[in-house]
Amino acid sequence: MARKVEHSMLTSAKTSKKDEFYTQLSDIERELKHYKNHFKGKVVLCNCDDPRVSNFFHFFSYNFERFGLKKLIATCYKNQEMDLFSENKSEQAIYLEYTGDKNGNNVPDVNEIGIKPLKGDGDFRSKECIELLKEADIVVTNPPFSLFREYVAQLIEYDKKFLIIGNINAISYKEIFKIIKENKAWLGVNMGRGISGFIVPKHYELYGTEARVDEDGNRIVATNNCLWLTNLDTAKRHEDIILYKNYTPEEYPNYDNYDAINVDKTKDIPMDYKGTMGVPITFLDKFNPDQFEIIGQMATTKIDEFNFGYPYVNGSKIYARILIKNKRLWT
Repeated sequence: MARKVEHSMLTSAKTSKKDEFYTQLSDIERELKHYKNHFKGKVVLCNCDDPRVSNFFHFFSYNFERFGLKKLIATCYKNQEMDLFSENKSEQAIYLEYTGDKNGNNVPDVNEIGIKPLKGDGDFRSKECIELLKEADIVVTNPPFSLFREYVAQLIEYDKKFLIIGNINAISYKEIFKIIKENKAWLGVNMGRGISGFIVPKHYELYGTEARVDEDGNRIVATNNCLWLTNLDTAKRHEDIILYKNYTPEEYPNYDNYDAINVDKTKDIPMDYKGTMGVPITFLDKFNPDQFEIIGQMATTKIDEFNFGYPYVNGSKIYARILIKNKRLWT
């Protein structure tokens, strides 16, 4: 029941434009440690962040030298109404630039951070924010759930490296699934419970069994329904899934509506099946592009070149599936 409530709350956030889900520092630290080698000499942009309260800006400014960054830029969207950080309500959109510690105290002091005004409201789609995007090498942030498709499309258009947070349901979006299938983006290291929760404003409902208020008074909701999406490679992405089971038609029935067998758990993928297999969406967390090819998905009722409708087995609808083939058996 709690899972259903969590899912519906994120869906509601998307439709009502309640996009104020602020990432915890601990979750940023847990994910970023896997990508350190990508950042040396790079310009990092956090373009969906109020840098005065953003944990992304906090992380990169305090780890600037350790990651070997060239520059850190963060933009602030002009708030139109009171929010979680009402005491920091901005009358003008700004952006911050930080180029590292200058006085040797290893702390990003106020006089070391350049604060510059923006002419517009700081929307990532604005011309001046796009100019900042062009300057960046890597974008790291938690973009608005309601604008996720548009946000990712912009990153692809400007050929940017990125590490961003999104809803697991975004995998089924045609535009997102396309770049995953084409190996232009993939899941990061942590997803689901690997992202421990988001800080939300006071007027947001604390929903789900794991909602809490932390020792600093932050209101936390644990959606257990989010992921990191990236095009930064890691060694983990190239680790084989260990396969040990053999195919039998009894254990792996065919779908009623597509020529593929059903596999209920990633660990149960048969090691000797050459055809197309449907696996749980969580397979993408372990997907090795050297071992498997993604064929498509069965995730929504809408049928297109990537999606083939919800899967049915013996007349019963089952959970969404990713369609794959084992490369090692046909190469």
